[in-house]
Amino acid sequence: MTGDGAISSPEVPGPVAGGAGSLVKGGMAGLAGAVVNAGSQFLIVVALTRGLDTGTAGAVFTATTLCLMVAGILRLDSGNGLIYFIARSRRHGEQDISRYFRAALAPVIVLSILTAIIVIVWGDAITAVLLPNPAPAVSGAVTAAPGPDSVTAGSGGVMAGSGAVTVMLGAAIRTLAVALPVIVCADVLVSATRGLGSMRPTALLSGVLQPGAQFVLVGGLALTGAASGLSWTLPAAWAVPALPVLVLSALWLRRRVPSGPYVSGTAGEFWRYAAPRALGGAVQAVFQRLDIVIVAMLAGPEEAALYTAATRFKVVGQLVNQGLAQAVQPRLVRALAEGDLSLARKLYQTTTMWLVVLTWPLWLAYAALAPWLLRVFGDGYRHGAAVAAVLAATMMLATSCGMVDVVLIAAGHTASSMMNILGAIAVTVALDVLLVPAHGAFGAVLGWSGGVLAKNVLPLLQIARLYELRPFGVHSLPSLRPSRVEEAT
Repeated sequence: MTGDGAISSPEVPGPVAGGAGSLVKGGMAGLAGAVVNAGSQFLIVVALTRGLDTGTAGAVFTATTLCLMVAGILRLDSGNGLIYFIARSRRHGEQDISRYFRAALAPVIVLSILTAIIVIVWGDAITAVLLPNPAPAVSGAVTAAPGPDSVTAGSGGVMAGSGAVTVMLGAAIRTLAVALPVIVCADVLVSATRGLGSMRPTALLSGVLQPGAQFVLVGGLALTGAASGLSWTLPAAWAVPALPVLVLSALWLRRRVPSGPYVSGTAGEFWRYAAPRALGGAVQAVFQRLDIVIVAMLAGPEEAALYTAATRFKVVGQLVNQGLAQAVQPRLVRALAEGDLSLARKLYQTTTMWLVVLTWPLWLAYAALAPWLLRVFGDGYRHGAAVAAVLAATMMLATSCGMVDVVLIAAGHTASSMMNILGAIAVTVALDVLLVPAHGAFGAVLGWSGGVLAKNVLPLLQIARLYELRPFGVHSLPSLRPSRVEEAT
């Protein structure tokens, strides 16, 4: 493939071939999109915390977090399944890979539509579970209209009473349910483009277009007050950018994946591989975002807003990890499938070193500057410095383990990966239930920290025992000079 143009050869290996130098190049493409994505997501949080009161902002954060968590479950990890089958088919010279798309998307679409219908019908019941004790009206505001559902205005932005927060959350949940199938399918198709050897669609569509458009639309509505009185507009603005991502990724794939007849047995072959990871991917999606939902349920939307703002910077480390993981995953699959532990060790230690180099300065700076940085969200958020310090320390420890779960999955130990994540969720939920009611956002970050450490330490011990793979070693320092690293074959 030449750039993003026509396919010049069906056997171009893309990310599967090459060594550490091209790994870093591919990782930088993902990282470039990750930087824009992280910046846009951060600005969205700033716009919402500046333009809305903490209760309403917490309701929006809770709804969008719940949407992403459900979407992570419904995609059934079919995107990674497509990466695996596309990379394998191209390596063996197979031309017809379109059948794998049909096998992957059919159950995802059906489940997404059914889930959307259930959420729309039972939206009030879901809202009651998420907000069992609605937050009281904001004190000190000038009441615009009497009654418990009145919307009030103050210097901090649009203020809402407890009834308005409940209405906002219910409307947001239903609006995002309508967009759910589009959000899920867009994510699956963007993932599939990486199986064809290009990081550009992921960087441009998921890294730039979607979060950038979300910031423009959501930020514009929140800061100008244009969404006042229309509870569905903010979540709709957040969801709409998924549509062009879906269309553009589908068009990109259509140009490069010739259609062919459906082959009997393809679905069985695909889901025999993907089903174990579907459960693991669902558990992972829950683990990544459960904390915000728990805070909203146990401590109210105000604490959820504070927790979201103070932990917003964790997306930086997650996206850097994601950018490098997207480039290294096909190579790890190949190396471990062929028993090439030397290459697997080089890939693992290279990515770990780059994760540390790229993220540790950010975490140190965030821990030191948090009391001032958090003021950007408004005066009500400056007390999250302790949350930020725990976040920074935890992310530094997690980063030093490298992408251990990716290595474990690439080696075929999907069941072990799932059990590790289940254990991490159990630790998080237990600590949250114990600490959040009394300590709010700070208790939540302690629970999250315990879960993150469990999620990283368990697979670290497993890959060290099974394959003698460790995050640091002889390849660590040379990896910082990619131009001098011998290309792997």
